[in-house]
Amino acid sequence: MINFLIFNTFQFFAYLGPGMGGGVIAAIFGIIAAFFLGLWGILYYPIKRAFKNKRKKKNILSKNANQKGK
Repeated sequence: MINFLIFNTFQFFAYLGPGMGGGVIAAIFGIIAAFFLGLWGILYYPIKRAFKNKRKKKNILSKNANQKGK
């Protein structure tokens, strides 16, 4: 069956113009962009929150140190 599909040639009468090619390219870029934006959304916000909490903790510690020095 596989040999038949590989070695037998079929004649198709269809026009795949530049619009179809552009649509395929746009779909591929869309899938890639969706993957990376999803990854960015999953990773960016927890990292941002960790840095924000670290900065807040550092500010609290420096305020406490300033109050003890007075």
